[in-house]
Amino acid sequence: MFEGLRFNHWKTSADESGIVTLTLDRAGSGVNAFSREVLDELGQIVERLAIEQPAGVVVHSAKPTGFAVGADIKEFVTYAQAGTVLENIENGQRIFEALARLPCPTVAAVHGACMGGGTELILACRQRIAADDEKTRIGLPEVMLGIHPGWGGSARLPRLIGAPDALAIMLTGRPLSARRALALGVVDRLARPEELLAEARALLRRPQPRPAARRLKAWATNLWPVRQALAPMVFKQTAAKVRKEHYPAPFALIDVWRRGGGNIQQRLKLEARSVAKLAQTATAHNLIRVFLLQERLKGQGGGIEHGIRRVHVVGAGVMGGDIAAWAAFKGFDVTLQDRELKFVQPALDRARQFYEKKLKTPEKVEATARRLRADVEGAGVATADLAIEAIFENAEAKRELYARIEPQFQAEEILATNTSSIPLDELRQGLKAPQRFLGLHFFNPVAQMPLVEVVRHEGLDPAIEKRALAFCKAIGKIPVAVKGTPGFLVNRILMPYLLESMRLYSEGVPGPVLDREAKKFGMPMGPIELADTVGLDVCASVGKELAPFLGLELPPGIEDKLEAGKRGKKDGQGLYTWEDGKPKKPEVDPDYAPPPDLQDRMILPMVNEAVACLADGVVDDADLLDAGVIFGTGFAPFRGGPLQYLRSEGVAAVKERLEKLAQRYGERFSPKSGWEHPALAKDAAALPTEEPPAAS
Repeated sequence: MFEGLRFNHWKTSADESGIVTLTLDRAGSGVNAFSREVLDELGQIVERLAIEQPAGVVVHSAKPTGFAVGADIKEFVTYAQAGTVLENIENGQRIFEALARLPCPTVAAVHGACMGGGTELILACRQRIAADDEKTRIGLPEVMLGIHPGWGGSARLPRLIGAPDALAIMLTGRPLSARRALALGVVDRLARPEELLAEARALLRRPQPRPAARRLKAWATNLWPVRQALAPMVFKQTAAKVRKEHYPAPFALIDVWRRGGGNIQQRLKLEARSVAKLAQTATAHNLIRVFLLQERLKGQGGGIEHGIRRVHVVGAGVMGGDIAAWAAFKGFDVTLQDRELKFVQPALDRARQFYEKKLKTPEKVEATARRLRADVEGAGVATADLAIEAIFENAEAKRELYARIEPQFQAEEILATNTSSIPLDELRQGLKAPQRFLGLHFFNPVAQMPLVEVVRHEGLDPAIEKRALAFCKAIGKIPVAVKGTPGFLVNRILMPYLLESMRLYSEGVPGPVLDREAKKFGMPMGPIELADTVGLDVCASVGKELAPFLGLELPPGIEDKLEAGKRGKKDGQGLYTWEDGKPKKPEVDPDYAPPPDLQDRMILPMVNEAVACLADGVVDDADLLDAGVIFGTGFAPFRGGPLQYLRSEGVAAVKERLEKLAQRYGERFSPKSGWEHPALAKDAAALPTEEPPAAS
C-alpha cells in the first residue's frame, strides 16, 4: 500500500483483514511532538489511504511515555517570529480534516500523555479507545500558552461532547483521566493497557454507537440561539477568574465557538485566524517562554542518581510536616521528628487527610501513610539518606541541632535546611562535612507550590547539588539553584513588595484597594491577603532578617497585631478577619480614589530587587531568575517575570519611575546596582538554547 514511500516518524503495517496500523514514533525524540515534518508525513499517508481505502485504520504511538504531547513548541515560536503561523495552522487543519474524511472507519488508541495536537488528532478519528490506567491523560492545554486549540480542537470537541463540557476542558486546560474522558464521551471505550491495540481493532470491526442522549446534547448545545445565549454567560464566568487584557486566549476561544456555524470549514477558518492573531501577542510570547523555562528547570537533575530512599525531617510544624507528607506521597520512606508526639500527630493527621483526598482507594492511602512515621527519638537520622531541618528561624538553634544530629550521619548523608532567609555561610559554621550541607527551601503550601530553591554556598560539593536537584525532580518539584545570600531569590524579591504594601496599609490605603491593584497588575493574590495567608509572624521574622540587608524596615502596626495574637489566617484575625478560611474584606468607600502611583510603589521594589539579584549572581542567568520568581511568588506569568516586564516597559523608563518614587518617598526606592546589566537589553530574552521536550 505504501510502496515507494519512506517515513522517518511513522511506521505503517497492514494485517490480512485489511486493517492498517499507523504508529507514531518521532525520530530522535523520547516523546511524540508534531513538527512540520511529522505532519507532512501523515499527510502523505492519509492521501494514500484515501486512494487505497483499507478496511480500517488504527492510529497509536510507539513511545512508552504516551500518545503525543502536542505541537513542537520551538517550531511554533519560529513560525510566530516569521509571521507564518496561519499557514502552518491551516496545513495541520487540512491534514487532520483529510484524516476525518477517510471513507473507512478510524480508531485512535491512546495511552499516556495525549495533549494539544495529540488530542486534536484523535478527535479527527471516528472513535477513540484509551488505556485504563492512571498514566493516561487527555487534554487541550493551549490556553496555558496564550493561544487555544488550532488543529480542529475547538471545531470538533463541542460537537462531540456538547459545548458546556468542551468549553470547560479547553478554557481550563486541565487534562482528563481515562475514566473521566470516557464519562464525558471524549473516548468511546477503555481497555487494559496490554490489550489496547487488540481492542482498538475490535472497535474498528464493531463500532460503538454513541448514546442518543449524548448526540442530542451535542446537537442542542451548539444551535445558533444557544451559542448566542451561552457565550456571554461563559464569558462572564471566565472574566471573574482572569482579565481579558492579561489573558486574551480564553475569550477569543469563546468568541470562535460563538461564531462557529454548522460548516466544519467555516469553524476551522475562524479557529486558525484566531490562533494566528493570538500568537502575535505579548501574552503568548511570555507564556511560551515561561513554559520552555519550566521545562528547562524540570530537566535539571535528569539522568542523575539521587541515591535517596529514606528521608528524615526535623520539625513537625506546618512546613516540616508538609514536606514530610509530600515526600512520603512521592514514594519515599520518611521519619518525622519533634520534641513530643503531640507536636508530630497534627502533621500525621493532616497528611492522612491529604492522602485521602488525593488517592482513590483505602489501600493506597494506607500504603502511603505507612511510609510516614513519627520519630520523637530521632532514630531515623542514623539511617536516612537525606535529613531536612525545618525548625524555627533561629541560626543558633539550627546550629545546635546540626551539632546533635550530624555525628549520627551515614558517610554520604545529605543535610538540608528549609530556612527561608538565613544565609548558609552563617549556618554551616561548625559542620564537620559542610560540603554535604545545602538549602532545600520549599514554599507554603508545599503540595501546591511547585518551586524549591536549592541553596548553594561556596563549600558545597557540586555532586551533592546535582543529587539535590535530582531529588526535587523525583518528588515532582521545579528546582532552581540559588546563592545562599540573605533571602535567597524568592523572599529577597517578595519582601520589598510585601513590606511596602503593608506600609501603604499603615498609611491608610484600604487593604481591599491594595489587593485589587496588585491583581489588576496580574498577581494571583493581593499583598494584604497574602501577608495574612503566610502569617504576619512569618512576615515579621523574615522581614527582620532581611530588612538590614535590603535597606528596609518593618512598617508600623505589625508588632501590635502580633502582640494581640493576630497572626493572620491561622488565628482568624490579622490585617483581615478570616472565616472558614476566607478573608472578610471591609467595604471601601466607592468615592475613594487610590494614589496614582500606588501600583508602582508595590511592584517596582520587586523589579528593583530582581535587578540587584541578577547583578549579585543569585541565580545563574536572567531567565532562571524570571522563572524562579514566577513559580515561587506567582508574579504575573503573562508578563514573563520581573526582568521581562522591565524589558517590555523599557529599562530607562522604569528606572526614572523609581527615581521619582525615591524623591517622593525615600531612599528605599533608589535604583540598586545592576541596571546596566546586558541581560536587561530588550532583545536579551532569548528562548532557552538547549532542546526542550516538545509539548502542546
